[in-house]
Amino acid sequence: MNQKYTVKEITSYLEQLAPLSSQESYDNSGLIVGDPRSEVSKALLSLDCTEEVIDEAIEMGAELIIAHHPIVFSGIKKLNGKSYVERTVIKAIKNDVAIYAIHTNLDNYRHGVNAEIGQRLGLENLQILSPAKQALKKLIVFCPKENTKEVSQAMFDAGAGNLGDYDECSFETEGKGGFKPNENANPAIGKNGERELVEEDKIEVIVSSHKLGNVLSAMHNSHPYEEVAHDIISLDNLNHCEGAGMIGRLPEPISSQDYLQKIKTEFNCGTIRHTKILIDKIETVAFCGGAGSFLLQKAKAKKADIYITGDFKYHEFFDAENDIMIADIGHYESEQFTPNLLLGILKKNFINFAFHLSKVNTNPINYF
Repeated sequence: MNQKYTVKEITSYLEQLAPLSSQESYDNSGLIVGDPRSEVSKALLSLDCTEEVIDEAIEMGAELIIAHHPIVFSGIKKLNGKSYVERTVIKAIKNDVAIYAIHTNLDNYRHGVNAEIGQRLGLENLQILSPAKQALKKLIVFCPKENTKEVSQAMFDAGAGNLGDYDECSFETEGKGGFKPNENANPAIGKNGERELVEEDKIEVIVSSHKLGNVLSAMHNSHPYEEVAHDIISLDNLNHCEGAGMIGRLPEPISSQDYLQKIKTEFNCGTIRHTKILIDKIETVAFCGGAGSFLLQKAKAKKADIYITGDFKYHEFFDAENDIMIADIGHYESEQFTPNLLLGILKKNFINFAFHLSKVNTNPINYF
């Protein structure tokens, strides 16, 4: 028998990987419709949430839809069914179907949407094309030497010390910490009214901004001191574990025409709009799921042979300037495997729960 979970239990797990705080400012990821305390027995995974997807959820008895694209991007002032957005929301509410969106926070996740695309493009050595800025903090904490291992491990377990493919990164220096507890203090070391010098370690770790709260809680809970001396420093370093788009290399160069055909077959494209073929063989590939024209200059700066994305406008194709080939495979086509990605992620943590991939093709674009 399948186990039941609350909406919050399922969505909180996703937010540990792709926190809402890492979504873009224009986005509306998160729980859009529904009570986070509601129990669900089935969940439907889709790229978009439309009326047809709601009908599909109702038919199979799914109480939760996890979609990539938010059905609501901007505020709704009225709910009277005049638009497909309003009708979708009304139908979900009437039938107790919760709607959750995981959009640009999943795009910016290192193992998210673009990693899935990169795998299907046959690429190796995948790296973030545009790493996140102002997304890192340095946390410095001082603690007695005998507690260094315990405090460090607690912070690591909460998400501190991640640098690319390396975990539990830190720097430690030895010193002496001095303090004098007053009459109201309850010191773990020393006596009230007497100055104390303690052999301490200074621990320095890098923390993603969205993980800072959890790391600070772990630091305080594991630290023996009543008052924990620590510093938080904002960094200008790029966070190479988070950001937009990706770039990678093919195991072996492939002819440009053959690679375009491979893309068309793999992503079932109705067509590929592309700039002229500049080189015989392609090796370095940059890409971004969805609408990615904003990353073209990043792809050119990285010397990519081709940039694959969707939603390029006519005049934006000129920006290639014969430095790179642009291949627009379509918004839906580039992100169509996101539900498969979500299924793989969720199945690892919720083994006895019924997740279903939507069978509704929500692509509004047809090809003749």
